[in-house]
Amino acid sequence: MRLSTRIALWAAVVVPLLVVLAGLLLLPLVGRDLRHQQDARLDERAAALLPSVRALVAADSKGRPKVEQNQQRKVVDTALDLGVRVIGTDGGVLLSVGPQPDGPGALAGEPGGGPVTVRDRGSSWRVLTRAVGGNGIANGNGNGRGGGSGLLQVIAPTGPADRQAAAVRRRVLLVALVSAPVSALLAFALAERATAPLRRLSRRAAGLDPAATPGPPGSPGSPGGHGFVPERTGTAEVDELSSALVLLLTRYDEQARRTAQALDTARAFSADASHELRTPLMSLRTNLDILAAHPDLPAADREEVVAELRQDHARLLDLLTALSALARGDLVQLDAFQPLDLAELVDAVAEEARRRHPGTVFAVHAPAELRLFGWESGLRIMLANLLGNAAVHGRADGDPARVTDPARVTVRLTAEGSQARLTVDDSGPGVPPEDRTAVFQRFHRRRDSPGSGLGLTLVAQQAALHRGTVALAAPPGGTGCRAEVTLPLPRPDAPTLELPARRDWLTGPGR
Repeated sequence: MRLSTRIALWAAVVVPLLVVLAGLLLLPLVGRDLRHQQDARLDERAAALLPSVRALVAADSKGRPKVEQNQQRKVVDTALDLGVRVIGTDGGVLLSVGPQPDGPGALAGEPGGGPVTVRDRGSSWRVLTRAVGGNGIANGNGNGRGGGSGLLQVIAPTGPADRQAAAVRRRVLLVALVSAPVSALLAFALAERATAPLRRLSRRAAGLDPAATPGPPGSPGSPGGHGFVPERTGTAEVDELSSALVLLLTRYDEQARRTAQALDTARAFSADASHELRTPLMSLRTNLDILAAHPDLPAADREEVVAELRQDHARLLDLLTALSALARGDLVQLDAFQPLDLAELVDAVAEEARRRHPGTVFAVHAPAELRLFGWESGLRIMLANLLGNAAVHGRADGDPARVTDPARVTVRLTAEGSQARLTVDDSGPGVPPEDRTAVFQRFHRRRDSPGSGLGLTLVAQQAALHRGTVALAAPPGGTGCRAEVTLPLPRPDAPTLELPARRDWLTGPGR
């Protein structure tokens, strides 16, 4: 059922109920006002009758019939449409005219008090009683009849007031009956108008196509580009719903982008692994076939084949580890970043590098503490690859197998303004200027390099993830190679770190 129909039905039920409830509150007030009007009329008529009634009672007490008859005519003329009953000093009825109960004698009511209601044979009457003195002067105390006083009673039937109250009651019921369809129609019209922005929002939301052809981020139909613009209608609830829908679509696009990126990364990982692992796997197969076909192979030849197997195994392991680290960097989220001490991390990675490369001398110059906001695992990968690359390629004669002339690697970490500057210098042959950019591309390596060609790619990826830079240059002495990484330091007035919008170090073209 539509919302406007629901509102119309509720209005058709609630409005008549409110009218009836208002009538129930109004009817007692109307009845009271009618009684007050009737009582005020009785009081005014009693005040007008009192002079003639005094004269009538006085004439009766003195036995003057002509005066009495004359005063009776005056009383009748003044009474008009009200009932009047005059009680003499002896308790007898001197005059009874107009509508009144049939009972003889005085009706209920205290002289000097307010009007009272008297019921007789299914009818009700309002009776106002006033005391009248027998000598023409009303009793001063206004209470009782004592001292030879008479009574004046002014009587009015309550029927007209009851009929007016009944007429009001009927009008209330009529208004309640009429208000049901009228309020339903008005509520439906207003609800239709009020829900029009909601219906437009629903049609726009229904027109969204999540299966639209993806495009660049920020374009309609692409991850991060749902193309839904909130419409400001002036209705707070609809505007809030529109904004919530935009937020939901943005989150959906973000999740779709992450899912697409994860799928692309998985495909790239599979393709790169199958391509790069083909050669070492074939070499492994060949050496294994040699061992299987020649069980009596001489010990020296066997040792050479086993050494090649170990090298191929290490190459496979390094390649898979590097590809996995590259994929992790492409998929990492901001919640993995946290404040950390880069100086402590440099010392820890350098100590690990000393154990892995015992033939290399590492000199580390770092402050006691240098804190930044980063991904610890990613920075550890970056530092390990920088130091490992310097240890492997940092010998002056270019031969990592010789230990007579150990490689020397110098690591310096400094804070320069709003940036942390990390330099790794080695004493190797260096990198030609024309190759200093290409070495950061995926799978770029020299022919005689034992690495996977992903070490410096991982360094460049982590520098980009941390909004930093990396470059190769010659050390100040001119011999060897210097890798220089700059990373931003946190500042209180700086905005929150955001990851790069595009991360395709594994899925994109070689860099």
